Amino acid sequence: MVYDQITEGILLRVRLSPNSSCCYCGGIWVNAEGTEYLKASVTEVPEKGKANAALVRLLAKQFKVAKSAVDLISGETDRCKKLVVSGDSVKLGAVAEELSQKER
Repeated sequence: MVYDQITEGILLRVRLSPNSSCCYCGGIWVNAEGTEYLKASVTEVPEKGKANAALVRLLAKQFKVAKSAVDLISGETDRCKKLVVSGDSVKLGAVAEELSQKER
């Protein structure tokens, strides 16, 4: 699973590919320890937080929540990030599962 349920909503693990040809969210990437991450790509470059801001916008759109409901909590300068998406954890978890099953 690419997320954990928490009291505020879900804790989402994302592997970001900046400077991509298009913005996309879907599929699973697994690290060496076996931890699953949701794959995401954005067109912005990874400088001065532009790619992170684009990721927040992309996730807010995919989860149908306000941008203020998506908070980056770790991985600001790393490809692997953890974000909190605030809201109904059951509904958000269902969206996360749907996105993780989606492939290009």
